[in-house]
Amino acid sequence: MITKIKTENREEWKALRHQYIGGSDAASVVGLNPYKSAFSLWAEKTGKIAPFEGNLATDVGTFLEEFIAKKFEEISGKKVRRENHSLLNDKFPFAIANVDRVVVGEDAGLECKSTSELNLKKFKHGSFPANYYCQSVHYMAITEKQKWYIAVLVGNKNFFIYQLTRIPNDVKPDWCEESLYIDDDEIKALMDAEGKFFVYVTENKEPPIDGTESTSNTITELYPESTSVTVDLFAFSDELDAIEGLKAQIKTLEAVKTEKENLIKNYLGEAERGDCEGYSVSWKSSERKTFDSKKFAAENTTVILDPYYKFSTVRTLRISKKKG
Repeated sequence: MITKIKTENREEWKALRHQYIGGSDAASVVGLNPYKSAFSLWAEKTGKIAPFEGNLATDVGTFLEEFIAKKFEEISGKKVRRENHSLLNDKFPFAIANVDRVVVGEDAGLECKSTSELNLKKFKHGSFPANYYCQSVHYMAITEKQKWYIAVLVGNKNFFIYQLTRIPNDVKPDWCEESLYIDDDEIKALMDAEGKFFVYVTENKEPPIDGTESTSNTITELYPESTSVTVDLFAFSDELDAIEGLKAQIKTLEAVKTEKENLIKNYLGEAERGDCEGYSVSWKSSERKTFDSKKFAAENTTVILDPYYKFSTVRTLRISKKKG
């Protein structure tokens, strides 16, 4: 059964959404969000760090949503309307859907996206970002709709539409870049992953640590300052051995990489560019201007520089192998 919940204001909506896995969380759960890992999402959902509140880019995306919906109507000939409720499905008690639009007269929904022109390469040959896919499949699961369209405005210059469909051998409309068949197993796999992740949240148990920048930043945020305590790392001896071995491999690979670069630079000589099939190489002269703070301080001893320094707490992990 699908339940619709109406919230009175944005704060009430945010509080409701915080209790569930939302569409924009789905890609993080399965490791397909390049900006937020599962560990970071877990830290947000358990209240250990503040959730992302948006920025100028998300504000612009919200502002452009109506335009994108209207453009979709113009291109597709379909009509859409807002869904002003949060949607819950008792099949997935851990999940919530806040969809952009539903298609009038069709068992379908619409996700409106806008992104920078710098991301244009992600839309080549009918492809689109994986996080869009996860979000749309999440909505298809909760709403139980047969189709979901994704309309994307790229850099205010390009407009793409994609169709996700649960109908085998469905026809791709001429105005769609691509049509993807989403079978029940795909939907089940995503929702099973979300359900397992939500157990980590409800039990306040850390999900597996990964090597993403998002997880690194979250750990730093969780533990910003150190105390004068020493702990036993016996359980991590294998990890420490692995790090030591990886450091040696990295050093060797960096040397090999530098050797190859030197061969190319020596061949380029005074030339600033080189080309071959599949590659373009640049070794161009440029000027860099830096401020010599030490020299300035030595020559201006009466100037008080303290107000111009920015202080912050930094923790640096250093691992050294003991001798003997």
